[in-house]
Amino acid sequence: MTQQADSQFRIERDSMGDRQIASNVYYGIQTLRAIENFPISGLKPLPTYVDAGLLIKKATAIVNGELGCIPQEISQAIVQATDEILAGKLRDQFVVDVYQAGAGTSHHMNVNEVLANRALEILGDEKGNYKRVSPNDHVNYGQSTNDVIPTAIRIGGLLALTHTLHPALDNAIAALEAKAAEFQDIVKSGRTHLQDAVPVRLGENFRAWAYILAEHQNRIYTASSDLMVLGLGGSAAGTGMNTHPRYRARVVEVLAELLNSPLQPAPHLMAAMQSMAPFVNVSGAVRNLAQDLVKISHDLRLMDSGPKTGFKEIQLPPVQPGSSIMPGKYNPVMAEMTSMVCFQVMGYDNAIALAAQAGQLELNVMMPLIAYDLIHSIEILGNTIAALTERCIKGITANQERCLAYAEGSLALVTALNTHIGYLNAAAVAKESLETGKSLRQIVLEKGLMSEAELATVLNLEQMSGIIPLTPESDNLD
Repeated sequence: MTQQADSQFRIERDSMGDRQIASNVYYGIQTLRAIENFPISGLKPLPTYVDAGLLIKKATAIVNGELGCIPQEISQAIVQATDEILAGKLRDQFVVDVYQAGAGTSHHMNVNEVLANRALEILGDEKGNYKRVSPNDHVNYGQSTNDVIPTAIRIGGLLALTHTLHPALDNAIAALEAKAAEFQDIVKSGRTHLQDAVPVRLGENFRAWAYILAEHQNRIYTASSDLMVLGLGGSAAGTGMNTHPRYRARVVEVLAELLNSPLQPAPHLMAAMQSMAPFVNVSGAVRNLAQDLVKISHDLRLMDSGPKTGFKEIQLPPVQPGSSIMPGKYNPVMAEMTSMVCFQVMGYDNAIALAAQAGQLELNVMMPLIAYDLIHSIEILGNTIAALTERCIKGITANQERCLAYAEGSLALVTALNTHIGYLNAAAVAKESLETGKSLRQIVLEKGLMSEAELATVLNLEQMSGIIPLTPESDNLD
């Protein structure tokens, strides 16, 4: 309900009384109360989360119009309003802090009010005339925060995965595979426990990372299938109260068309409302990726360490000066940034787990935290992988001479002698080499343990560093 105060303000009324609202804003009295109640972080809803809510409102307006639950002209005005905002208009009108009323009622009403007021303008009416287009009775017909917000988290997660994380992973995997092919013939020393180990191929290091990322992407695809099962239509408590009998199935069908995604109604609406398990599952898969990505970023930093006192087996592309006091210094900043983002993602996953178990009875009121942390995790990790790929991985070069020198000087080459001179003899040779500085080859020849021809074959670095292929015969070994 509204009345005009003057040209700069309008008066809106809710169940708690009247408030003065600036005439130029599209949100209403419930949003204003939320702004006043929650001056917490300054963090506003993520654009992807807003998009998810708008798509839900578009689908519900279409279906409620089809079913005669709201007038067609109002349905069409709401749909036009959602399309305008999805295209970029009025994005500054979604203003409620991330940390807000339980379940997300404040953000939900912010969306309802903005759409109602824009729909009023489209119909040639004044903002605030909720008798004609109501945020509750029209935009929110047959809906509740309790089924809209968990659906918005699902849709927002799917949008973030589709637009940000999966494309970034695709590019990173391709870039790592390209580097694997480029570096396949470069032999380097392996390292376990940060100590010398048997030689490996630099290319296989990169190929292993590509495989690790691909496996994580598959896990995320599997987990995200849970997000496609929607409890929309459950209304306040999962019973579907105040909804048309055909609304539940039809609204999911329309939303699936809008997203071009195989969405389906939840078999049990109450369960879909209460359990946050799908979000925990996706968050856990994203966290799992982040943990291995930290390991990869640390490996890149170690392999680039130096330039004079570290490994310096590879060169990460310098992207900015590395010190305010030491001239000529460059740091592995893209890898460092990657680790920091991954730590943040791990923290968000922990918060999501805590929030998910904090539901009571028919509702989990911690959904605003889950919404922000899940979607933000997916997007910052996707943006990080994209930046790491473009500004680091694609520009990596190898120091082939340094790699070969470490491989040839590694005491772990003695491992290849085990099957020829025995473990104890090989250990004695390694110990003497370390103490005297003599090469393994020299000591073995001096002791007459092997001939020079045998050593040349056994200590062939190219052969030692190749991965033994899996054959059908090896599968049948007992």
